[in-house]
Amino acid sequence: MSPRAIYSVMPEKEYSQISTDDCLRLVLQGERDAFEVVVRRYERSLRSWLAVHAPPGIDVDEIAQQAFVAVFSRLDEYELDSNFAAWLFTVARYQLKTETTRLRRVADYHTRYAPQLLQRELERIDHEPPELWLDRAESLKLCLETLSDRLRQFVDWRYREEIPLEEMANRSGRSVAAIKKQLWKIRQKLQYCIEKRIAATQGGVS
Repeated sequence: MSPRAIYSVMPEKEYSQISTDDCLRLVLQGERDAFEVVVRRYERSLRSWLAVHAPPGIDVDEIAQQAFVAVFSRLDEYELDSNFAAWLFTVARYQLKTETTRLRRVADYHTRYAPQLLQRELERIDHEPPELWLDRAESLKLCLETLSDRLRQFVDWRYREEIPLEEMANRSGRSVAAIKKQLWKIRQKLQYCIEKRIAATQGGVS
């Protein structure tokens, strides 16, 4: 079953008054439609959890769909009347880890975001004093002002309005790969600008 199948194939049916485990029992008995209500009950909380834990460049919706497909295909492994949410989130965490590892191995960093760079940045932030966080935030604000209107539009679409890459491609008349490459270049440009401003500030203080 493809990642989109759960959302598109199953006809809508009323199971709203049935518990999650009873829905899962129906699925195991052949009532595949009952899994749709399980997806609807948990998709928002799962996507929110993934949005917090996933690095930029990870398609949260895709990971959530993969997690639901995985639990659907392995439902016979689930112990009924235990904790379905915990199992679902464990599977999602594994899917997220797998996708992050895959992206780390991608050689073409010009078309895909390199998660290891983010990891190094997160590790550095963990050891930085709060004052430096504020300096970086202010530097980012100033660096954004140096971008052209078109580049700022890409930043607004992706990081403020959270518009999907496909929609950005449609709006700009470019391919998704081109949009990914453009976002990568913007992030690199901003990172360089921030580091340059921080270095200049620290140099001035010393």
